[in-house]
Amino acid sequence: MNHHIPSIEALQNIPGLKIIMPSTPYDAKGLLLSAIKDPNPVIMIEHKLLYKKVKGDVPVERYDIELGKADIKRKGEDITVVATSLMVHKALTVSEKLASEGIEVEVIDPRTIKPLDLETIINSVKKTNRVVLVEEACYTGGFTSFLASEIASKAFDYLDSPIVRVTGLDTPIPYSVVLENEVIPNEERIEKGIRNALI
Repeated sequence: MNHHIPSIEALQNIPGLKIIMPSTPYDAKGLLLSAIKDPNPVIMIEHKLLYKKVKGDVPVERYDIELGKADIKRKGEDITVVATSLMVHKALTVSEKLASEGIEVEVIDPRTIKPLDLETIINSVKKTNRVVLVEEACYTGGFTSFLASEIASKAFDYLDSPIVRVTGLDTPIPYSVVLENEVIPNEERIEKGIRNALI
């Protein structure tokens, strides 16, 4: 029996369905309020570890965050990292470490994977010429498969190195915490992916 459900981002292939994946409390409220007003069905995917690990101010007053509008969580010139949900925070941790070596990573949080803000992502790739895509879902059929194909078709001539994907492994999530940590992307794997893209 699987005690950790797999990531369900692959639902993006259902026509008419919108999918939001906030990484901060502020984004969660704004996206949820926009989802409520949206006439289409919207799924909000929340990572349970975000409840424990991420804190942030949330205004009392109502505010909306437009569905399909990415957020650049960290600006950089050397490489673009697109990450979702909890992976955003792991990417930001790695980015701060690499900044001490003079490597400036731009971290983009799509916030909604459907509709997807391709314009922001493509513009960043055109600026940095390198991209790493990070998600917790398994390698086969994941959200980053689609995103990689879109980047390749729209920004291929700007890429100075192959697109790198850092994902969960193609295996059911194990019950053991030690094994689970081997399946899910960690900071070390994200850093390795970034360094490989910079070669």
